[in-house]
Amino acid sequence: MSAPEVTDVMHERALRLLQEDASKIEKLIEVQMENLTTRQCPLYEEVLDTQIYGFSKEVDFAIRAGLISEPAGKDIVNRLERNLAVLYEALDRKTKG
Repeated sequence: MSAPEVTDVMHERALRLLQEDASKIEKLIEVQMENLTTRQCPLYEEVLDTQIYGFSKEVDFAIRAGLISEPAGKDIVNRLERNLAVLYEALDRKTKG
């Protein structure tokens, strides 16, 4: 394998691994959306916040190491943050309604 081929393989692998980790967090969000636990028990939300924070650091490392592009990394993190925002809005509607 030539150096450019190795680089391409590393980029693809890094992106795939990050997408797998993002999918795990999205599953947590989906489970919470299905159950819509009340805000009186914020443990699940803290777990999600912690997971997304840790994931964002993972993405930051991959970007700084040149394993993925900055736009690709930001897209994945932004998608998770949008999904989390939808969950919080649904929880707010449930507690108010």
